[in-house]
Amino acid sequence: MADETGTNTSPIRIAIIGGGLAGATLANALVQIPHLRIRIYESATIFSERGAAVGLSSNAQQALRHVFSPSSSADGEDGGRAYVADLLSRAGAVPMNSSRVMLGSGLQAGTLLADMTGASDPGVVVHRASLLRELLAPLGDFEGILHASKKLAAMERITSSRSGGKETEQVRITFEDGTSDAFDAVIGADGIFSRVRDYVLREPANGPKLLAAKPAGFWDCRVLVPYEKAKAVIGAEHFELDRQFAWIGEGAFIMHDILEHRTMVQCVVSAVEDLEGQPDGSRKRPLTREFLNKTLDKWIDGPIAGGIIDLVLDQHKETPNAYSQSHHSSTPTYSRGNTCIIGDAAHATTPWQGAGAGQAFEDAMILGTLFREVKCANQISAVFRTYHSVRRPRCQRVIDSSWEMGRILCGVAEAGLDPDGLRKAMGGKWSFLFGLDFGEYKKEAVEMFKEELVKRKKA
Repeated sequence: MADETGTNTSPIRIAIIGGGLAGATLANALVQIPHLRIRIYESATIFSERGAAVGLSSNAQQALRHVFSPSSSADGEDGGRAYVADLLSRAGAVPMNSSRVMLGSGLQAGTLLADMTGASDPGVVVHRASLLRELLAPLGDFEGILHASKKLAAMERITSSRSGGKETEQVRITFEDGTSDAFDAVIGADGIFSRVRDYVLREPANGPKLLAAKPAGFWDCRVLVPYEKAKAVIGAEHFELDRQFAWIGEGAFIMHDILEHRTMVQCVVSAVEDLEGQPDGSRKRPLTREFLNKTLDKWIDGPIAGGIIDLVLDQHKETPNAYSQSHHSSTPTYSRGNTCIIGDAAHATTPWQGAGAGQAFEDAMILGTLFREVKCANQISAVFRTYHSVRRPRCQRVIDSSWEMGRILCGVAEAGLDPDGLRKAMGGKWSFLFGLDFGEYKKEAVEMFKEELVKRKKA
């Protein structure tokens, strides 16, 4: 490979910190580029994903197609579609023929508010751990990529001389086991409480972090229930098709959907959170029957709450926990020199529009596109500045829109529980997510990168 002057250079070494969905997807995008050498470092003893299930809308699947087939057309038709469909099938994904939104409490409980169908290209629901397993599988063909039990301890910027004596920026990463290494680029995919984020934003290693994730004002609990048991308790009429059901009610929200080849059902209870009532700022609270009955007291006479409460409490030998939802209300930059952050490390959002995983896939798609244009390591900072400029506006809009949707779905927005008001409030909230032409989006990113290189030469 040649640098900007035509001099041969060494391969570009990239460390990805975090081996969850975001890190694994990015690695799949970058290993296809011959002059890159990728390493993924996961702090846990094994590569794993927390949480029950994740919904992947049609646009999230399109982004994933572009990751695995970067030359695809706008919708990933040219090869990526079949590959991703097979990957999701192996992961046990279940297509959702529709997402049906219902009223769960009040005088009009049981009213159908919306039935959002995706007949030609439906969304799917898939177990997080199963999806990660399938995203990691192709990486096993590359020796030395995956490294577990590597918890990041420190990062520092250094300079290094490459072939031709030209100095270039590198980043030295040190792990808690005492080992360290230097890379041309470091990408943080280490989740909502990211150590790489602290480095990018110059947050203190100890003490208050001004730009850390903040409570969003909601909590949720997610459990997996055997399909036949859920069907018997919730009602067979809700399982005639593979639908996702969302129930809106006073101060809370209930959802159930099908996964793992129709053997399991994910049941979710969410509610508006009393932040002042949380002891010591704890992110979790025990879910007792008394607490759930109090939270859903206006729901109990409706069609769904009683059964969901029984299923949630029956799945645990011990008292289950609810966890506060947090988000990054604003992040000024996603990059610093030869380091950047992606996924929840950059733009953690609440789950109300089911867009978190899709945004991580889009991050990977854009970085994969930009790194294909890189000729030398000295261009990496320009890649990351471009990535920030391309991705931050869209991700910030997702964060803001998702929080607003949470208030709508918990019945505490201006619409309250009025059916017509809710239909109006929800109308158009997803259009900006699905209206993006990925082919044009990638072209715009490449043009911005080229402009960034021109600006650097003039500087």
